[in-house]
Amino acid sequence: MRHTAPPSAEDIIEMAEAALAAMPVPLRDMVRGAAIMVEDAADDETLEELGLDSPWELTGLYRGVPLTRKSVADVPLLPDTVMLYREPILLEWIETGEDLFRLVRNVLIHEIGHHFGLSDEDIERLESEG
Repeated sequence: MRHTAPPSAEDIIEMAEAALAAMPVPLRDMVRGAAIMVEDAADDETLEELGLDSPWELTGLYRGVPLTRKSVADVPLLPDTVMLYREPILLEWIETGEDLFRLVRNVLIHEIGHHFGLSDEDIERLESEG
């Protein structure tokens, strides 16, 4: 996909949904029912919570309860979400020259993987499969 203007939040969501649909079933099942959302950058509260100084340091964040810790008796307060931060993703895209779809896919895999306790090696293997 070739862009002549910066990709919009809707463009990033479309790429993330396509990437999720192409992921291995076990990984996809981990996030069944989770919402994919895009914001331009993380807010101050999120940065403070994560101990980060700059919004440019965060390309994505998974918020929710892992399936391994959910119970049918739980009353969900909020749906699980995978937040993608558009401006830091676009900056990384510009700085690295990486294919934007692949970059969005890797951020998605990274956030899902860490949330569910996958090791960096497992995440790297999943990222290289695409």
